[in-house]
Amino acid sequence: MGTPSLSPWALLGLALVLVGLWAPCVLSRQPNFIVILADDVGWGDLGANWAETKETPHLDQLAAEGTRFVDFHSAASTCSPSRASLLTGRLGVRNGVTHNFAIASLGGLPLNETTLAEVLREAGYSTGAVGKWHLGHHGRHHPNSRGFDYYFGIPYSHDMGCTDTPGYNLPPCPPCPRHGTAARGARKDCYTEVALPLFENVTIVQQPVELGSLATRYAEEAARFIQRASDSGRPYFLYLALAHMHVPLSPPLPPAPGRGIYGASLSEMDALVGRIKEVADSHGKGNTLLWFAGDNGPWAQKCELAGRLGPFVGAWQRQRGGSSAKQTTWEGGHRVPALVYWPGRVPARRTSHALLSVLDIFPTLVALAGAALPLDRRFDGLDVSPVLFGWSDVGHKVLLHPNSGAAGKVGEIEALRLAQYKAFYTTGGATACDGSTGPAERHQPPLIFNLERDIQEQEPLDVASREYQEVLPAISRAYTRALQDIAADNVSVADYSQDPAAVPCCSVRHVGCRCHGAHGATLEPHVEKRTPRLCL
Repeated sequence: MGTPSLSPWALLGLALVLVGLWAPCVLSRQPNFIVILADDVGWGDLGANWAETKETPHLDQLAAEGTRFVDFHSAASTCSPSRASLLTGRLGVRNGVTHNFAIASLGGLPLNETTLAEVLREAGYSTGAVGKWHLGHHGRHHPNSRGFDYYFGIPYSHDMGCTDTPGYNLPPCPPCPRHGTAARGARKDCYTEVALPLFENVTIVQQPVELGSLATRYAEEAARFIQRASDSGRPYFLYLALAHMHVPLSPPLPPAPGRGIYGASLSEMDALVGRIKEVADSHGKGNTLLWFAGDNGPWAQKCELAGRLGPFVGAWQRQRGGSSAKQTTWEGGHRVPALVYWPGRVPARRTSHALLSVLDIFPTLVALAGAALPLDRRFDGLDVSPVLFGWSDVGHKVLLHPNSGAAGKVGEIEALRLAQYKAFYTTGGATACDGSTGPAERHQPPLIFNLERDIQEQEPLDVASREYQEVLPAISRAYTRALQDIAADNVSVADYSQDPAAVPCCSVRHVGCRCHGAHGATLEPHVEKRTPRLCL
């Protein structure tokens, strides 16, 4: 018996049905977005990445239920530039943020830069930021002026102010002074004069911060935001920028034998992420994309309080002194863990080797929301939704790595990736655990490593080799085109000027800007944080 023929219109209808069944990006509603950014976390700090790590069962489960990206990179190797790039989709040489802002900074992320929160809010999203900001806190640089309806967190890194329980740092910093007494044994890199502030929107609700309860409060405020947004019926964007794993570390309980302070803190971070996933799933599993990533690699100077690099040890640099992690352009400085979880949309138990970046979060979420990118500027990030959905495993052809403090002018592009090849025009090591700092070196022609067979960056290609001579022209062309593209772009300039009047202070009448009764009083923390202290 013959097979009945189908008309062209019937075939078209069948094709459309099949496309509908197999196209998870055809969304019936705008999805929710949660971006969780860990601080100073190492690629090897996830058990899913590195078998030696045992403290991350929730993150490992997230990897099992979603997709793990093993060639994922921060856009810089230090705090402010990495965060600016996440929220703008642009490198620091374009958005103006090339190094960290200070507690007295007047400026921040330039106001003519459009943030992801601004685009999504315009598209109908409820937007919230919980955690570390570090993109300017004075005046219009505050998160509430940069597209976020709600903010709860610390305006910069939590080592940039004293606390009454300083936690673990190396070397340690003293607690905040009291009653006009000077801090004893203070070091030049400890903040002893101004206590660390905690904000809810533009109000300081605690100063100094109680570090031991900070993770719990972040989890609670994130859950409240998700609840409020879900009740409103609007899609939401939550940007959760964790204090973990930046020093000082303040694990809730003494570490179990053999785990150490870092391991205990890593477990706390893992539990926090697990709780956020649970809350998001409880408000409609399958409606929310959760993207976990790191802002840069571990701070090796902190020795046993720093994270695990995995195999990305930057051996060439280590042989010459200094660290090859945070602040450097070696893989350990910018290759970070990354997971994406979205039940029914993003394939489970998948490992992607696509070359991706924190820069891609902005254009990808904008596309998934059905919004449009600003037209008056160029972007370094890509819409990588085909990679998220498992349709492709191709990301960037070229990825640029800016200097982040270890060597060369900050923000300048002097390292780049082309396929499996990585070229360095400048190298240098940050301060290592032993106190050594690798010298800055210029390379012309560039050092080139083949990461496919030398992931440790141990032995650059011989300049006279056939492989080097074949790949150098392509690298040179890519480098020249990148610099020309940046020069032709609408580039911003950040204001890095400082004024003591910009330091967040809830009470100038008290030592260290201490809020009266903010610590040691009978008020419970959750009651106290609802008490207004200062509106900027």
